[in-house]
Formats: sequence, C-alpha cells, structure tokens
Amino acid sequence: MRICAAIAAIAVLAFAAASQAAPLPKVTIKPVARTDKTVLGQPIVVPPNAELRAFTVEFEPGARLRVHKHPYPHYVYVQQGTLTVMNAETGKSFQMKQGSFFAEMTNTWHYGINRTSSPVKLLVIEQMPKNVESNTVLKNGK
Repeated sequence: MRICAAIAAIAVLAFAAASQAAPLPKVTIKPVARTDKTVLGQPIVVPPNAELRAFTVEFEPGARLRVHKHPYPHYVYVQQGTLTVMNAETGKSFQMKQGSFFAEMTNTWHYGINRTSSPVKLLVIEQMPKNVESNTVLKNGK
C-alpha cells in the first residue's frame, strides 16, 4: 500500500512540476496572400482535374527569361531579392520584392528579369492538366 501511495505522490509531484515548466514554443501562422485574380486582374481559372507542380527558380544578377506566357495558373513567391516582371504587350513593368506572392498573368506575353546585383530566388507553383507537359509557351516557339 505504501508503494502505491509513494507512486501516486511522485506522479502528482511530476505533474505539478511539468505544469510549471516553460511553455512550449509557439507556432505562428502569417497569411501571405489571398486572391482570385492575377496581377492584371484576370480571374484565376483552375483547369479540371489539375495537377499541382512546384519548383524553384534562381536568377543570377542581370539574368532574364525569354518572352513567354502561361495558359494555366502560375503562382510565384519571391524568397529572395527583387524580380521585375515586364508585360511585353503593354511595356509596363512591376517589381516583386522578397516576401511577395502573386498570380502571374495568364495568356499574356511577358518576361522576368533580375535588374539587381543580388540573386533572385523564387518558389513557383502551377496548376495544370496532368497530360500537359509545360505551362510555359515561348514567343515564336523559340
């Protein structure tokens, strides 16, 4: 009986000590983006039975992509640096800085360029039909 009482007393003391221990590290959730439109205000249209593809892209200083367009949703999160996106149809540009998330324009000729002296790192997410090989169409097929 004394052993049971001793075990119960130890359990109570252990519980009391644990309840006074330092609080557990907390988890913080910060929204990054919420949108139903691209940067041009186009509605985001996800194809039926879409497949999600995610990959990273890195631009060295001065690097640029060829003029292209995306027929399906193409989302970009800027992990590092500042990316300039040029709309080849209007000549307008916009800059996306580190921490920015945006839905790129759909079916609009454009290109990305790093106009800074530091690398630009992106996380890209696409939603496209499973049987489609690429979500990038190059202008003039080159």
